[in-house]
Amino acid sequence: MRTATLGPAQRAESLAAMAERELDVLVVGAGVVGAGTALDAVTRGLSTGLVEARDWASGTSSRSSKLIHGGLRYLEMLDFALVREALKERGLLLERLAPHLVRPVPFLYPLQHKGWERLYAGSGVALYDAMSMARGHGRGLPTHRHLSRRHALRVAPALKKDALVGALQYYDAQMDDARFVATLVRTAAAYGAKVANRARVTGFLREGERVVGARVQDVEGGGEYEIRAKQVVNATGVWTDDTQAMVGSRGQFHVRASKGIHLVVPKDRINSTSGLILRTEKSVLFVIPWGRHWIIGTTDTDWDLDKAHPAASSADIDYLLEHVNSVLAVPLTRDDVEGVYAGLRPLLAGESDATSKLSREHTVAHPVPGLVVVAGGKYTTYRVMAKDAVDEAVHGLDLRVADCVTEDVPLLGAEGYRALWNARARISARTGLHVVRVEHLLNRYGSMAEEVLDLIAADPSLGEPLQFADDYLRAEIVYAASHEGARHLDDVLTRRTRISIETFDRGTRSAREAAELLAPVLGWDKDQIEREVEHYEKRVEAERESQLQPDDQTADAARLGAPDIVPL
Repeated sequence: MRTATLGPAQRAESLAAMAERELDVLVVGAGVVGAGTALDAVTRGLSTGLVEARDWASGTSSRSSKLIHGGLRYLEMLDFALVREALKERGLLLERLAPHLVRPVPFLYPLQHKGWERLYAGSGVALYDAMSMARGHGRGLPTHRHLSRRHALRVAPALKKDALVGALQYYDAQMDDARFVATLVRTAAAYGAKVANRARVTGFLREGERVVGARVQDVEGGGEYEIRAKQVVNATGVWTDDTQAMVGSRGQFHVRASKGIHLVVPKDRINSTSGLILRTEKSVLFVIPWGRHWIIGTTDTDWDLDKAHPAASSADIDYLLEHVNSVLAVPLTRDDVEGVYAGLRPLLAGESDATSKLSREHTVAHPVPGLVVVAGGKYTTYRVMAKDAVDEAVHGLDLRVADCVTEDVPLLGAEGYRALWNARARISARTGLHVVRVEHLLNRYGSMAEEVLDLIAADPSLGEPLQFADDYLRAEIVYAASHEGARHLDDVLTRRTRISIETFDRGTRSAREAAELLAPVLGWDKDQIEREVEHYEKRVEAERESQLQPDDQTADAARLGAPDIVPL
């Protein structure tokens, strides 16, 4: 199957094509659910469009804990159906749909009470493994094991000796959330979907009560398009209520935003060969392996301020440091923090005032003819949400439409990945790249790594690492714009790569070199290069300032000091 190239020309062609003739389905919002919905619709044979106001995964779907998991804590809530569903999806992603993007990760759960806690927690983890295996999708992960305190401290020497009496170790999975969404979008495009980012819906087209499409502003080029569709799917996550307001409908449910923040620290700050999962008074805290780093998170607090740029306050950072330091022999300080990011969970509003008690299940509704709304849920079950949304849209089509097939549709890069992984030493010898570099590319692009290697073959200087962010090759910066739809420096440093959270300077020292690599692909002149670098530096400065503020209100005000970039 051919891959899809999402460069500037393809974006312009997609916008024009969407406006040219009526689509079967237009999806609004390119987070993981919207991207998954576009893939589901197009692989059923429906003509499909996907528009996103900012960048792929620029909201919630790039700011998660980066875990693909069944939700162990939902077992404690007796939500067996949600856990069973999520475990099936985890297995599909690991084994069939995205083995190049989703990989196993071990977690150590320290036990603090003798006897009853090992029995209680051990029973839960055993049930978790059993539910996974029962679905036939758990064979890719090792089963859990019980550890003595001595054994647990060998696995995680960073732990205080008095912080545990023993431990359990179990496995879940992780991925780069933004990269996963970009790959979903490209997969949908490869099957024929028309996709465009920086394309903002400003209103819906109506014929009487029925929604028949959307008015879409090209944020980059300045034009406006009328895109007609038999069914429109609103997959805008925490913006669901705002989007609903455009059709004058309050909708059948409401979405509340819950803020979760994460810290990133260097690998050497926590001496452990396993991730950690810790109980807090409100929820759970994860310490997650992330390449040469650890991700620590998360919080769970109500948020009703700016949805585009949720801000982490000083209190948020202190909360995470305090809780993780309660079990670490060598405590972390602010100076150990490389990166901080904040995201918003779209929770279905219920009777509870506490966001931690709101539902992680999803719902689909048809509030007015021609418009389907999908909301709630969790990253791991995006494919099920997408299926349900398209099933609902199909009810409004006068067509015989095939059933969902995405359970058997691998994402781009999956096919051939394992064979290339086995041949990585030969690829290293052929290209002159160290085998570690080849592994890095394979784990980010799968079999599409050959496209990155083609760029290097044409220009060997692209095989050099980016200055001050040497985990990434210069070719990856170019590829982000030529193949993955990146339009701005921020897209590349924040989502196509993770330089913005993986370096102490937050990517500012790499910004100019990256912008100069992007310029030929995106047609930037020197003035635009300067604007991109200046905007990125101001964004980082505003984020740093927000992280010094005592509460959400002052942090939000500080973060909004750096406006979004608008090209001239």
